[in-house]
Amino acid sequence: MKMFFFKLKNFFKDVADDERIPMRDKKILVVMMGLIISPIDFIPDWIPLYGLLDDLIMLALIMDYLFNVLDQSILLSHYPWGMKSFARIRRIAGVFSFFVPNFIADNLWKYVREPF
Repeated sequence: MKMFFFKLKNFFKDVADDERIPMRDKKILVVMMGLIISPIDFIPDWIPLYGLLDDLIMLALIMDYLFNVLDQSILLSHYPWGMKSFARIRRIAGVFSFFVPNFIADNLWKYVREPF
């Protein structure tokens, strides 16, 4: 378990250091991860069902960015686990991306995919 968190930390550090990802996108991702972890929420957690909605949407935006917006080659160049787990997480990200409002995703990220 200790090795998993070490690899996870290195994965996030390597992705954060990648120059192909715009700095603005990195800052937004860090803020979103901080909001998910912090006890401060847009919708208080004590409200049944709706309390977790803001965290769910931010997690969906993060997963959508990493697995659907970024080119696979960028993420795979830093991904420390096998291709089988990458494919599994990408399928899960596809489910989460269902919760991402298109008008937010289209205006939030500055990354432009490779044309081919």
